Amino acid sequence: MRGKDYRATLQAASEVLGEAMHIVDAKGMTIIYNEAMAQLEKISVGDALGKPFREVFSNIPEEESTLYQALTRRREIRNKQQTYRNIYGKEVTTINTTIPIIVDGKVVAAMEIARDITDIKAMSDTILKLQDSISADTRGKRLPEKGRPPKPSGPKKYHFTDIIGEDPAFVRAIDWAKRSSGNRASVFIYGETGTGKELFAQSIHYGGIRHDKPFLAQNCAALPESLLEGILFGTEKGGFTGAIDRAGLFEQANGGTLFLDEISAMPYELQSKLLRVLQEKYIRRVGGSKDILVDVRIIAAVNEPPEKLITEGALRQDLYYRLNVIGIYIPSLRERKSDIPLLTRYFVSKANEEYGTNIRVVSDKAMEKLMDHDYPGNVRELENIVTTAVSMAARGETLEPDDIYIPEGYRKASPFIAEFARGEETLSGYLQDIEKTVIRQNLAANGGNVSKTARDLGMLRQNLQHKIRKYGIG
Repeated sequence: MRGKDYRATLQAASEVLGEAMHIVDAKGMTIIYNEAMAQLEKISVGDALGKPFREVFSNIPEEESTLYQALTRRREIRNKQQTYRNIYGKEVTTINTTIPIIVDGKVVAAMEIARDITDIKAMSDTILKLQDSISADTRGKRLPEKGRPPKPSGPKKYHFTDIIGEDPAFVRAIDWAKRSSGNRASVFIYGETGTGKELFAQSIHYGGIRHDKPFLAQNCAALPESLLEGILFGTEKGGFTGAIDRAGLFEQANGGTLFLDEISAMPYELQSKLLRVLQEKYIRRVGGSKDILVDVRIIAAVNEPPEKLITEGALRQDLYYRLNVIGIYIPSLRERKSDIPLLTRYFVSKANEEYGTNIRVVSDKAMEKLMDHDYPGNVRELENIVTTAVSMAARGETLEPDDIYIPEGYRKASPFIAEFARGEETLSGYLQDIEKTVIRQNLAANGGNVSKTARDLGMLRQNLQHKIRKYGIG
């Protein structure tokens, strides 16, 4: 097969694979440039194919070009962020992996695979600008000497008074969070999705000694590694192609609190950099050489058991112990079903105000239907179900079972069987979990009446009281 035929075959293969691909020969001539790369870089295939890549991408300085470094320095570069302008002047941001192709000790070509993150980069820039303006606004305000500071305008800021629940285990979590708000120690929160981890994090901040300083939050699963590092630690001009001088969240939150949700989604290498920051109290911007002292309280959160995440290699054990100075577990809604009536009344009132409805009563049957659901989405799911029911209610002032829609796909046959199948606990432990939940549910259904609950469960009243004390059920 002739060289021309090889190139045609490779070009066709690159189109089928669908990855944005650019290959240049030893002289820097583009020999493969597929449609996916053309769409990414907002130019046509004909503008690049068969031409010197330095001519087509003259806006990228030679020393910052990944293809140039692969050809001339044999450098293999993985997941490198680049922001540059194409031949039409349009700005593009990509994550590139570039490798030299070496045959018999000679570089015969260089191949680049790219991923478009222009929109994500624009979003992250917007986040940093907004966070910086919020931080500046907070720093510029003088707070009253006494009493809780006024809630700032803009996005709602949560306090402990916004947390609703009377379940003993949940109340203990609130109490522990309140006590943690009086110091500067790192906090590690574990709770399933929808349990209210950011609600707790904000309450710790705004109810504590740093209430007049910035509170910033970042979901670590929302951005790729290269962007997340720049958002956290900031960037220095020249650190990578298109980089500008910009403070990251650590600098913006200086003196205040940084909430890192889903921290286990943070790449392992980046976790080690975060650990160094926690140990040494300074950060270094991406591409920078200056150490910047920061005073930031970290509140981290995960939605799976931390021990499981450590075992799976998703969470560094040393980072976990550094963050878990104060550990808070937020019970799932299925573990505190006695709170469902209280939460339902609150969400009904909230929905009435939002939609102009006038639901005053939740019928017993409707409440029974709500109590019967497992809520894999926790409090957030309950709010969604109740809000939908109120907005669609067909009978004046009363919420009936027919108003409550719970798709069958949301139901679980048995949370206990599903959990036990994972082999994470002994049979004895799961049987106790079942007993505890059944007692809680029946107590809630009987309005806390111990005698009636004992009769319904077919047990002596004193035996039920013993189990209530044993499991800490209120």
